[in-house]
Amino acid sequence: MFYLSNNLWILLAFGAYLALMMAIGVYSMKRSKTSEDYFLGGRSLSGWVAAMSAQASDMSGWLLMGLPGAIYALGTGQVWIAVGLAVGTILNWTIVSSRLRRYTERCGNSLTLPEFFENRFEDKSRVLRVASSVFIMIFFLVYTASGFSAGASLFSSVFGIDYTVALLIGAAVILIYTFLGGFLAVCWTDFVQGFMMIISLMVVPFIAIKMMGGMGETTAILNSMGVNFLDPTYSGGEKLGAIDIISQIVWGLGYFGMPHILVRFMAIKDSKEIRKSRIIAIVWVIISLSIACFLGIIGKAFFANAPLTGNDTENVFINMITEIFSNRLGIPFIGGLILCGILAAIMSTADSQLLVTASAISEDLYKGVINKNASDKSMLRVSRIVVLVVSVIAFIIALNPDNGIMDLVSNAWSGFGSAFGPVVLMAIFWRKTTRTGAAAGMIGGGLTVILWDYIPFGGKTIADMTGLYSLAPGFAIGLILIVVVSLFTAKPSEKMLELFDEVEKNKEF
Repeated sequence: MFYLSNNLWILLAFGAYLALMMAIGVYSMKRSKTSEDYFLGGRSLSGWVAAMSAQASDMSGWLLMGLPGAIYALGTGQVWIAVGLAVGTILNWTIVSSRLRRYTERCGNSLTLPEFFENRFEDKSRVLRVASSVFIMIFFLVYTASGFSAGASLFSSVFGIDYTVALLIGAAVILIYTFLGGFLAVCWTDFVQGFMMIISLMVVPFIAIKMMGGMGETTAILNSMGVNFLDPTYSGGEKLGAIDIISQIVWGLGYFGMPHILVRFMAIKDSKEIRKSRIIAIVWVIISLSIACFLGIIGKAFFANAPLTGNDTENVFINMITEIFSNRLGIPFIGGLILCGILAAIMSTADSQLLVTASAISEDLYKGVINKNASDKSMLRVSRIVVLVVSVIAFIIALNPDNGIMDLVSNAWSGFGSAFGPVVLMAIFWRKTTRTGAAAGMIGGGLTVILWDYIPFGGKTIADMTGLYSLAPGFAIGLILIVVVSLFTAKPSEKMLELFDEVEKNKEF
């Protein structure tokens, strides 16, 4: 009876939180009257909303499940991923955000990344728009599936319900408010969710330390497990090589090609808000990544007498919350609210991915290629249908509970970073970049990841044989192809060069 009572309190907390998210979706629906409203919120985001939305949509359930779980299972040798992501975030906000915001507005008021590529390089062939839209569909299906899977793991672990039923619940909620409100709904829910994520991270590990008798006792427990766990040069008891560390740090390169993050830069209201957003985002990511790593370490000590194994390691944070607030403190409603921080992390990324995928298909393929004269009303209708279809496919991919969150995120992250990262950087920083060079870099980088991670040779993929994360070769090959092909193809037009110089000169942000 007590267990049922705890679940009811947690369910009440979840219900209150989900009701708030749905209300935001309904409110935002009234303000989304055009495709620009639906995909960019009319370029009206404030600094706080843009920053919190970008970082919340960035980190996903990976921050509160994948990263702590990896450190819990393998040790502090997994912190190099966090180091790479922190550096990547800082560089993205420092060197990309303002210039991309300015450039996309000057390039035909581009609403999506594929549209920006087409306008930036005067691509009459539509190769850039179609290729980038296809890559968005492929990699975001996997990424969205990771969010649905994380949500299912949360509901299944907390309430003990069947994984498939839990998956259906989580996917349905995310679908509804994204379907209704579009970009504004996604950004405002992400704003709320970003705060919930950071609060959850800051509260739980410190209560756990107190319950274990303080930092001294906690450290003693960790030391008893052997020095390798706390040594960042070891992972899973084995010494890390140079390739292992590079494969983790290189995650930071992925930021330059993440459509759901870059679109936030495009939607910020003005230069003052960008400066504000930059500071907020950098502070948020450093704090959240540091505490997420710390959480994995504390979880190892907290469950020293009953270690988690297999895929359960990714639920270390969930299990800590349940144990602390329901079993020990007897305040399950508060535990439920903190669990909503994990739900927030999951939803904040999945909703963004759904929206960007919808924009790629409806704005870039349907209106850009199939029906150029599509009205705003028909575009909104098509966009919502696409959100529904993508959700169904991602749901099917996520049906396998053995697909780890870390693996799904890793594959999608590498794909986007390799296909789009080099193109974005060269488009806004190298004057001589050509349409053919951009197309070669995008296609070459994206295909490298697919070849590296998915095509077996003699029963093993190149990733398995080398141990090198596919983002490293994918990004490098994409960058090299852009430079080499651009140097040996027709020079950019005078109009392209003049626009580049204008954006370069107007460094107002």
